[in-house]
This record gives sequence, structure tokens and C-alpha cells, in this order.
Amino acid sequence: MSQPETLFLDEPFRTLWAGQDAFQAARALQGKVLRELEGRRTLRTEVGGRGYYAKLHRGVGWGEIFKNLVTARLPVLGAEHEWQAIRRLAELGVDTMKAVAFGRRGSNPAKLESFIVTEELAPTTSLEDYCRDWPARPPAPALKRAIIARVAEMAGKMHRGGVNHRDCYLCHFLLHTEPPPSPAVLRLSLIDLHRAQIREGTAPRRWRDKDLAALHFSTLEIGLTARDRLRFLRAYFGRPLRDTLEVEAALLVQLEREGERLMERYRRKFVPKAGT
Repeated sequence: MSQPETLFLDEPFRTLWAGQDAFQAARALQGKVLRELEGRRTLRTEVGGRGYYAKLHRGVGWGEIFKNLVTARLPVLGAEHEWQAIRRLAELGVDTMKAVAFGRRGSNPAKLESFIVTEELAPTTSLEDYCRDWPARPPAPALKRAIIARVAEMAGKMHRGGVNHRDCYLCHFLLHTEPPPSPAVLRLSLIDLHRAQIREGTAPRRWRDKDLAALHFSTLEIGLTARDRLRFLRAYFGRPLRDTLEVEAALLVQLEREGERLMERYRRKFVPKAGT
């Protein structure tokens, strides 16, 4: 049975696409293409001098679906994951993108047509870039503690609200830079939610731990101390640190093990060997 078409349009696209087929209008958007994959294109466009990001999904095909299922990975079939995750995070009080257009039509999972357009978050920089030079130029201690606490708070709200990110790295936390960040004025937004999973209740421990392991790995080379990591755990779990260290002992071992595994994989893939 064919599923009903889903369409949401906010300004400026409600006016810009009035009387048009929104799916055709989305495909016709022009701008800088940031990523082009089979079945998905991501681009930055401008409307009225303001920046927007559009993700256009054309259907991944049965071959891609079967390949993901065989490797025990959940395929991303369209923009609906991101649309739902944005709405859930907003409900949970986790700053994220604002969607201004979303559409989905079709009943064949391999041929779903969908799109999502979000407002550009600017001016911002990713935490990966912002923290890159911390080992050589450490930030003010109060600012570092505030950033650690905010990331922990966002991750905790997300997981307790039934959302797991599946790409929970520092590069997907955007730090707003106007006004300049300070312990008193600090805003972070979580992005790149196209692989996110959403459930009622708390995110399953397995997926929670995968997110935490990815986040741990992405902080291994920014000069965090053991005390910094304990601060994160205390803020994330929201209970006395002694209790967390006892109850989550297995998780802490897993974070270290997964961090080392991911770092080794990263170095094999991206770090050139001596003499090459």
C-alpha cells in the first residue's frame, strides 16, 4: 500500500516554492555541492542572502540495502531519520539544526524520494577544530570545564531521550562563535543526524556505549587530563562520581579499548607511514 506523501515547508521555502512540486524544486536547488554519493547529494545554497544546507535523497537501491543488512548495519533510506531526530532533540532541549523544509514520498524502500533543508548555523566552528591546538595552547580552565560539561549534558539528554547519534564525534558539535564563547556564554549545536536512531525511553546501552566510545576517541589528542574525563562522567551521568565508577566499571574499560581500536584504525587509514 502506498504511503501518503509527507511535506513540511517553512519560510522562505513556503513562499519560494508556492505552486510548485516541492520535490522538483528541491532537486533544482543550486549551490556548492559538499558531498555526492549514490542516492544522496548534500549542498549549501543561499536564499535571500542566507545560507541553507540541503540533503537530497534519491533512493539507495536494493543492492545497498542488502549490503548494509549483511554487514549488520542499518541502512539510511532517506531524510526522515534526520527530520525526526531534529524534532526529538528540540523536544529534549538539545540545541541542533532548524529544519525549514522536509519532504518524503514513495512506498518502495529502495526508491524513496526525500529531502531536508536546514538553516546554516553561522558563525560556528566544530569542536574538533576549536580543540585541535589545546595541547600546545590550552584554553582557560573555566572555559574548558564549561565545554566538557555542556557536551556531557547534551549527550546525556540525547541518550536518556531515546536518541543515539551513531557518529558522535567532536566534529559534529558546532561551537557558536558570536558572541565569543565564555563560561557564561556558551552555545553548542549537534549536527549530522542522518544516521540517528530514535526510540521511546532510554537509548539501548549498546548504542549509548558506541556513541560514548566515538566521543572518547575523538578527544584522545586534545590534551584532556584524567580529571577532565572524570568531570565528563559526573556531568553525563548526573550522579556522584564514586557511584558511576562502580556501576559503570565495564563501560570505562570498553571506552579505553574502543578508543585504542579506533585510533589504530584511523592511523592505518589516514597517517602516512615513514618513508612513503
